[in-house]
Amino acid sequence: MSLLARLVLAIALLPSTALAEPYLAAQMGFKCGQCHVNPSGGGMRNAFGNSFAQMQMPERQILKDAEPWTGLLGKYFAVGGDLRANYNYNDVPNTDEENSFDVEEGRVYLEASIIPGRLSVYVDELVAPGNADNREANVRFWIRENALYVKAGRMYLPFGWRLEDDTAFTRQLSGINMTTPDNGAEIGFESGPWTAQLAISNGSAGGPEEDTGKQASLRAEYVQPVWRVGVSASTNNAEAGDREAFAIHGAIRTGPVVWLGEVDYVKDDSLLPLRDQYAALGEANWRIRAGHNLKLTFEYFEPDDDVDEDEQTRTSLVYEWTPVEFLQFRLGGRVYDGIPQNNQQNRKLYFLQMHGFF
Repeated sequence: MSLLARLVLAIALLPSTALAEPYLAAQMGFKCGQCHVNPSGGGMRNAFGNSFAQMQMPERQILKDAEPWTGLLGKYFAVGGDLRANYNYNDVPNTDEENSFDVEEGRVYLEASIIPGRLSVYVDELVAPGNADNREANVRFWIRENALYVKAGRMYLPFGWRLEDDTAFTRQLSGINMTTPDNGAEIGFESGPWTAQLAISNGSAGGPEEDTGKQASLRAEYVQPVWRVGVSASTNNAEAGDREAFAIHGAIRTGPVVWLGEVDYVKDDSLLPLRDQYAALGEANWRIRAGHNLKLTFEYFEPDDDVDEDEQTRTSLVYEWTPVEFLQFRLGGRVYDGIPQNNQQNRKLYFLQMHGFF
């Protein structure tokens, strides 16, 4: 049986679902590497992920009888991409209301499988907005196929949930997200329900190395069909002061609703005065029917545990509609609540997004 035929058969046996974000993996009982080239998730979709995206994600298929797009260009090369175009409406207290059209991101991916299933070279390039910016460029070798790998180069560091929204409090507090890749090396382990990654990097968020210190980032997750739990730790030794971060994350599926959660703690010796910081995220995703998902998110941020009444919260409600293959619309609103003196911490944001991907 051909690779394409096996993909079609495997996907046809799965229940319908919505979008390739962490909640989808939890909804299906998948590890992140089931649909992504990166075993820790994010970035380029693999052949399974692309076939799944067009056969199960949309409300309806336009090209039902066409051969599925897998991203594969022959045996050795694969391509992919994402483009998100937004209309944003910002309501900031004591400031004129603003609205604008913009390109949130345009990214292209390329993978060369020099030895298929074992050795590959991978590039993730941000091409919009603004000037091109390399996000990932690494070589990965599976020492034991689908069980143990090592990679080196520029990469997203493993930590917590790899959310699509890099402005989430947990992504901002940890400093580890898809806007801050770093240069280093990573070893990954896959065995049964376990998935784990350990990365050693410069600790400069992709910028020039300015000292001899290094950052170590560890993420481990135990995955079951209807629930999962994971832990993360990161320590960055720098001349300005050490920074330590810890997180626990988890998910559970209850019928058509998937619940995600994460709690982060950061101790940063480079900040004066020294402080303990916390961030938390709770998210519910209700799959109403094929192609329709309703996402409710509540976030909490404590910038200094020793200061009273400086907390910030953010509540988001987003409707996601995937009408056809590789196209999604997102309509949402976010309400920020912080200290009264800071207008930006008390703003409201409404947006409409058109997302094309392949």
